[in-house]
Amino acid sequence: MSTTPEPPGPEPSGPEPSAKPAKPITLLTVERKEQLSPGMVRIHFTGDLAAFEGSAWTDRYVKLVFGDVAELERGGRPTLRTYTAVAPDVAAGTLSIDFVVHGDEGIAGPWAAAAQPGDSIHVRGPGGAYAPDPAADWHLLAGDEAAIPAIRQALAALPADAQGYVVLQVDAASYQQEVATPAGVELTWLHRTDPAHPSLADAVRALPWREGRVHAFVHGEGQAVMKEIRPYLVSERGVPRDDVSISAYWKQGRTEERFREWKAALAAEEDAR
Repeated sequence: MSTTPEPPGPEPSGPEPSAKPAKPITLLTVERKEQLSPGMVRIHFTGDLAAFEGSAWTDRYVKLVFGDVAELERGGRPTLRTYTAVAPDVAAGTLSIDFVVHGDEGIAGPWAAAAQPGDSIHVRGPGGAYAPDPAADWHLLAGDEAAIPAIRQALAALPADAQGYVVLQVDAASYQQEVATPAGVELTWLHRTDPAHPSLADAVRALPWREGRVHAFVHGEGQAVMKEIRPYLVSERGVPRDDVSISAYWKQGRTEERFREWKAALAAEEDAR
């Protein structure tokens, strides 16, 4: 995959804000790998997952530490990358992480491509903020490769009678993955390389709008998610902000460092309104 940088970029430098207690740091060891698609690798890890006890968010994530973990423990910031923690099992001490891999771009992707059983890495977390509300009348889940792990976990948490839509964008048909949905949730795949397919934002706009309260989870490339889909949901459709989990995981044409700058500028722009 050549169009999707690894999401998201390194954290800003400086100590943790005093109001936020430092999250636990866990050592994970590679158990095995599997290829989910030509552009995504799943690594299965083992470790002491006590930090995950009680974590119920379906978008739960960890920050992989590339560098000296002692620096992180001292309040500094080595290079970090944020990834969804897939199916953590505290009792068994297992979890998985799905990595977008596209050649030698970035830090985490090449690390995942080269990782072998027995390799280890420290992670900080977990964090998280979203789980599908079973009381919602219907659900909207949309995103690109970076969002598939969190969306897959959200789908697994939905009740069997859930209604709604899932829209997922990947490079081509060969990049699609197995994604199970409740019978009442319609899944649409979009392929960037197919000129007949709409953009992610256009596909979301084209969905028939259902009656009742929607709970939405939309994550992925910044322009599509923050500049196109969010105004549609919040301003045009009037979805309350508390019913929308929406965030950029990456930005087309920007390095990870510049992506963070763009995201900070966007937040500042919104705070000024």
